[in-house]
Amino acid sequence: MSDGEPPVPDTRVLAVASHVVSGYVGNKIAVFSMQSLGCDVAALNTVQFSNHTGYRQFTGTRVSASEIRDLYKGLKQSYLDDFDMMLSGYVPGAPALEAVGEIAKELKERVKSRGRPGDFFWVLDPVMGDNGSLYVAQDVVPVYKGLVGWADLILPNQFEAELLSEVKIVDMPSLTRAISVLHSRYAIPHIIITSVSLPDSTPSSTAPNSSAPTPPPQEEGEGQSQPPRTKTLSVVGSSMTSTRQPRAFQISFPAIDCYFSGTGDMFSALMLVRMREAVYNTEGDLTGRESWLSDDSVDALDLPLAKAAEKVLGSMHEVLTKTAEGMKGRVERGRRFVEEEERWRAQRQNGNGDVNGNGDGHVDKKPKLESEQTTTNGRANGNGNGTSDAEEKEKEKTGQEERIKEEEAEGKKRLHLMKSKAAELRLVRHLDSLRRPKVEFRARRIECS
Repeated sequence: MSDGEPPVPDTRVLAVASHVVSGYVGNKIAVFSMQSLGCDVAALNTVQFSNHTGYRQFTGTRVSASEIRDLYKGLKQSYLDDFDMMLSGYVPGAPALEAVGEIAKELKERVKSRGRPGDFFWVLDPVMGDNGSLYVAQDVVPVYKGLVGWADLILPNQFEAELLSEVKIVDMPSLTRAISVLHSRYAIPHIIITSVSLPDSTPSSTAPNSSAPTPPPQEEGEGQSQPPRTKTLSVVGSSMTSTRQPRAFQISFPAIDCYFSGTGDMFSALMLVRMREAVYNTEGDLTGRESWLSDDSVDALDLPLAKAAEKVLGSMHEVLTKTAEGMKGRVERGRRFVEEEERWRAQRQNGNGDVNGNGDGHVDKKPKLESEQTTTNGRANGNGNGTSDAEEKEKEKTGQEERIKEEEAEGKKRLHLMKSKAAELRLVRHLDSLRRPKVEFRARRIECS
């Protein structure tokens, strides 16, 4: 493959995930990632939000199950459902998730009925929660349990893997046990558990060939949930054998002490492309096999899944590092923008209608009229409304304290919004990291009990 040639053959993908007007999460980053690597992507958006929910304020709507079915019906009636692969991410609610599952099942059953089970591959990110907490309704969990057996590759994080396997992951033995359960119970061909943080995590046998910078710590009051501050994080993957036994590997990488949104969506999209690339570059015709499963004799480190994950993590590490490097400058630019916006709003509010305004947002320093001074003095002496000096002072003190608290809260909110924007992944500025990452990670084999 030459530098200018896409890494995969013609590939048509159905991407089902959320969408934001501004920012890079869900389909906004997944579609761009896959298109940048040569895929033809049809985006079915499950939500339409102004921005991602990490900003703590947003507007928009969620699609219903009937809307999902109707959109797919429209694709079918125009013969636009000729998909080679499908990527599914966040889906709002159990009914909508069931509708997405129906689409995937139909596409899989169609290629099986034609005797070409390898012609369609479903990558499923079972978005349910993180760090021990659900951020979907409880009834979504059993729907995912009913769907994962249809997927070819699932990409749960550590918490989601616990939900699906019903195994509490506390160390490497319990993690490999969870993988074994997922293979044996659901017959899931390929699994990668992301964001693995364990007390006994072991670094990769080969360190990356460029070190990651440590960005400045976030200021207090920022308030976003933080990933575990460990020196390394890992992904753990496995492709099952013909008897549903795991072939597991681990890839560790330096953690960047910074919060990012959309990393899971980018990882899923890149795994879809790099998995297809690795399969096409593997000796023997894996593309004709159901779920692209390798022979049992293939070692864990030689699996297409492991090769794909190594390359994806190289791209991810480079993009996140470059995003973190520029965050301080982007926060400062955001601060200046907010200050200018506030000055402009103040000028418009004051205008000529404000008795103390001079039309340019400044306050006149001219002395008050005698009548104004008399009124002021009257209030200070408690003669105007029957209030004592002490009561009036206490009232003013309370009001001042409340104003200070409001200003502090507003300042923290603005800082949070600026940091949220600064933490948006800078993928569009670093396409070379996406296509030809220089950082390299290597998988190491894991023995499963």
